[in-house]
Formats: sequence, C-alpha cells, structure tokens
Amino acid sequence: MASGDDDDPIIEEIDVYLAKSLADKLYLFQYPVRPSNMTYDDVNHLSARIKPKQQKVELEMAMDTNSPNYCRSKGEQIALNVDGTTYEETNTYSAKIMDKQTFTSIQATTNTSRYAAAVFRKGELHVTPLSGILQMRPSFTYLDKADTKTREREAANEGGDSSQDEAEEDVKAITVRFARPESEQARQRRIQSYDFLQRKQAEEPWAHLHYHGVKDGHSEHERQYLFCQSVDASENSELVKTPKEYLAMLMPPIAEEKLVKPVGPSNVLSMAQLRTLPLGEQVKTLMKNVKVMPFANLMGLLASGTDSTAALRCIQQVALLVQGNWVVKSDVLYPKNTCSPHSGVPAEVLCRGRDFVMWRFTLERSVLRKEIASIIKLPPEDVKEFLEHVAVPRVNRGWEFLLPTDVEFVKKHTDIAHRQHMLWLGIQSKLEKVFNFSKEDFMPNNSPQPDPVHVTGEQRLKNAQDRAQVNKSSMQKDLDTRRSESSVQVKQEPLKDFVKKTFKKHFVLTLNEFKRLFGLHIASMPSGHSIYPSISDHMLQDAILLCQCKQIMVPFPAQTTAATDEQKVFGLWETGEKFDTQRRLLYELFNKNYRIRRTMIQAKLTQELGDACKADVDRMLNECCISHAGMWYLKGTVPS
Repeated sequence: MASGDDDDPIIEEIDVYLAKSLADKLYLFQYPVRPSNMTYDDVNHLSARIKPKQQKVELEMAMDTNSPNYCRSKGEQIALNVDGTTYEETNTYSAKIMDKQTFTSIQATTNTSRYAAAVFRKGELHVTPLSGILQMRPSFTYLDKADTKTREREAANEGGDSSQDEAEEDVKAITVRFARPESEQARQRRIQSYDFLQRKQAEEPWAHLHYHGVKDGHSEHERQYLFCQSVDASENSELVKTPKEYLAMLMPPIAEEKLVKPVGPSNVLSMAQLRTLPLGEQVKTLMKNVKVMPFANLMGLLASGTDSTAALRCIQQVALLVQGNWVVKSDVLYPKNTCSPHSGVPAEVLCRGRDFVMWRFTLERSVLRKEIASIIKLPPEDVKEFLEHVAVPRVNRGWEFLLPTDVEFVKKHTDIAHRQHMLWLGIQSKLEKVFNFSKEDFMPNNSPQPDPVHVTGEQRLKNAQDRAQVNKSSMQKDLDTRRSESSVQVKQEPLKDFVKKTFKKHFVLTLNEFKRLFGLHIASMPSGHSIYPSISDHMLQDAILLCQCKQIMVPFPAQTTAATDEQKVFGLWETGEKFDTQRRLLYELFNKNYRIRRTMIQAKLTQELGDACKADVDRMLNECCISHAGMWYLKGTVPS
C-alpha cells in the first residue's frame, strides 16, 4: 500500500544533545565589512575587552605596515594628526605610524533565544544556545581625537595674537544654586533620557580579556565544551518531549500569549493599548496629552460606536469648556502633592495660576503674557507652559487661543454650555479673592479690530528709512530746542562737570555703567544737599553728547543677552590731544565689529597714520578696551 511515508522514507536518525557549558558565554562574531574568505584568524590580536551587561566588545588588531597595499605616508599622517609631534604614554600610535585598528561591536539582535551553535560529531548533533550575536565593525574614534587636537591648536593660535596683558585670568562670579526637589515625573524623564543612558553605560567597567588564536591549545580545550558533557537522556529533558508537549510548543495556546510592550516613554500609549482602557481613562489620557480639543475630534479618537452621551459625562470630569473647546483641568495636569518641574512651585499654586489663564480665555481670544505674570506672580517658565498648553504667540497680539470657537457645539449642547458657565463663575469668584481683582478690569474691548496686514521685511525696512528721512529735520529741531531751553529742571554745569571728569577717567562707558557711577556720585553727596532732581535717561544721554562724547554704534550679535542700556556705548571723542585721532580710528573699527583682534587695530593705525608705536597702541587699548579670549572688546561689551 503506497503512502506518504513510502514516498519520503527516513534515511538516517541523528541524536540531538543540548550542551549548556558555554550557554551564557558563547558569542557569535560577524564581520560584515569583510568577505567571508578573508578571516582575521592569522591577524595578530593586540588586546580585547568586554562589557558583559551591554554585550559590548572591543578588539585591537595589528595592521601589516609592510604590505604592498599599505600607504605608509597616509599612516604616518594619521598618526601625526592623532598624537601630534610630542611623545606621551597615552599616544594612540607609539610607533608614529598607524599600525593597528580597533573593532567595536554592535548587537545584531537583542533576542537570541532562536539561535544556537551546532557541532556534528560521530552521528550526534550538539547544540549550544548563543548568548549574543555581535557585528564587529572598524571604530574611528581616533578621528575624534585628531579633531580635538586640531581645535586645540587653532585655539592656541588665536590666543597667540594678543599681548602679554591679555593672559590675565578673567575673574568670574560664582553663583551658588540649590537643587530643588525632583518630582516623580521629572525623575522618569531623566531616567529615560539619552544622556542618562549614556552615563549608565559608561559606568560599567571594561573587563580585559586574553585572546587565543584558533589553533591555540587553550582554544581547542574550550571547544570541547561545545559537546554535551552528559549523553544521559534524563539530563537532556529539554529535547525529550511527548507528542502532546511538542505540539503545544509548536502551537501554544492563545491565552498564554503575552504582548511585548514596545520600549518607549512612560507617558506614551498606542491607540490599541488606549482602547483597552475604560472610557473614562481613555478620555483622561487623551486630554492630558492633547491639553485642548474640540469634542468632535475626541469622538474621532475614541473607538467607533462609542456613545457620545457617555463621552460627554466623562469629559466633564477631566476638562472645562473654553470657547466651545474642551481644556484639561489643572488638577489633572498637576495632581496634589506634586510640584513644578521647572521651579518647584507646589501643585496648588500652579492650579490657581493656570485656572486664571484659562478664565481669561473665556473672556477674550488673546492675552498678554506680561499682564498674566504680573497678576499670578509665578516664575516665567511656568507661565509660558500654561500659555503653550492652550495658545500660540501672535505678532503684536500676545497669545491667541489655540483653536477657533466651536459655535456648533455650544448651540447643540446648550445645557452643558450653561453648566460650564456656572462653573466658571464659581472659579472666577475664588480667583478674585486670591488675586484681588474684578472681572471689569479685564472686560474685552468690543471695537472691531482691523485685519492684520502682512508686510515683508524689505517693505518694513524701506518704510522705516522713508519715515526716518521725513522726520530727520523735525527731530533735529526738537533736539536743538530741548538743548537750548533755559528753563531746564537740572543744573547743567554740575552735570557736565561730572560727565567730563568721568569720561576723562574711563574714556568708554555704556549707559548702564554711567548710570551706576552717577548713582554712586549722588549717594556720596551730603544728605539734603543734592543739586540733581529726577533725571531721565534721555537727559543723561544729552549731557554726554554735549561733552565732546559720541555714541559708538557697536553691532552686537543677534543672540546677545546684553540689556538695552548695555548696548548704548559712548566714547570720549575730543580732548585736545593728538591721541584723539587714534581713538577715533579705534571707534570706527568698533562701528563694524563688536570684537577685534589686536592685529586689525595695528593694521588700521599703520594704514591711516603710518608706523604706530606699540606703547601708544597699548595705552589706547588699556584706556578703551578689555581683552577676553584673545579678542578685544570695548569696555562693558564683553559677553557675560
């Protein structure tokens, strides 16, 4: 009788043994950048090390510098770039030539439960599970070291242009900060950050290894552990199964399957995982992540067939209605007994401040951040976070509510809208008591607002130039009139005397520094004998410009942190000395650059005045400038 077994007869039966001696130590190395017929078996291995927990391996192998395929000049150049010309014990290439290379491993797979190494001998197959599969690739960390050397040389060359007095160390103020308590949420974010993982990986020490070649006696001894040490079937029970157990291994019951959750941030859920939660938890999770959402969008994110009435009941427990859209409640974002991750402010205070921001948006479309901060008196980081939850910044309009008003929802659900309005009235009464204000203080202006006009940068620049040209003559007349007025409030002569004395001593001052010196001068005068009434910044600037001084238009960089008064720089223009010409040439350079090298100053003076004396240059720099990191800055303009 013909059957399937007769068509496919069994030729041979092979016993399979599970070897466990090297089960937790056996690694498979792959070299994907090299052909399989070009092995590293005969290459001299100089060193080896491993981090067992990370399964990270480094191998250092010698290179054949006498090979016809090796470019000796390139090898010497690489060694020179990496180690420089000096000899140190820490040099990468002690022979002054690239005579070795390092291979670093990456994991080919994190799950090796399906992989094993097998050895066939005398009709028996011995299988050893793999602990890891690693791909060895060349490491180029020596290039990073070469880049570091290059940057160090460039920094040394830049510092070489300055004179000896530039080598003085800068005196820096030290600010003492106390770490605020870390919230659980902030701790979780820190633990999951890339920097934290890198530090944890760097903390594991390297274990140094001894390499033995393929034909080494020690290697031959270790290879014997690839064979099962006991051939007794009772000790190899993993491979001895009944037909029923074997079938269960091939097709495990569905109830026993466990979903492996993807590794990701703790606050992230997939939509499939989200829909396994109760409806109330789904709505709460969505609102915590989105912060503000129309009801129609919420129904689109929930599973199809969800009852809208049930969803409305759930959302009213975790959100409030603002302009027809739902905004998550403050106590959901900032639970009790927590604090701000930015400033450490308690959750109760944060909730009051955020409720005030949301209440303001129930009255109008846009709010001003400064106005908000002046009332709730919270750190700027927290105020910005409140606004970013529900609004976007607009040019010349402050922060505008993120979504358009959902009029349809308000019309369709008037009962809910009325209930939410009553809730807001209750919140308003509490906020009025806490922050001491009345609703009338914030009533919006109902006058129609013109649509914003979009103007390009070039048009704005041209309009500004045209306005400046038109107003130039009238502004000059106003300035002359103000200067010639006899009924000024300040006695000009004492103020002018102070300006002249101050600038003859300091030569260059920012408005901020001049105001500081002026304040010290007033404070030093006897009580009740001050000859200076209230003086504005404009009056001080006018007094400076009337005393042979001029403003230097220093082009500060766009990312400068200098205040407005610190960007107004004034220099002594005329003293009657021949040195005035050199000082004006210096000011001319600083009208084009906010920092200058000494060589540029020397070249400018030589070009305009002939050979400039080094002593004169040193005197001018000491009078008007400050040296920092090989560059010269006008006094008061060094970046903090």
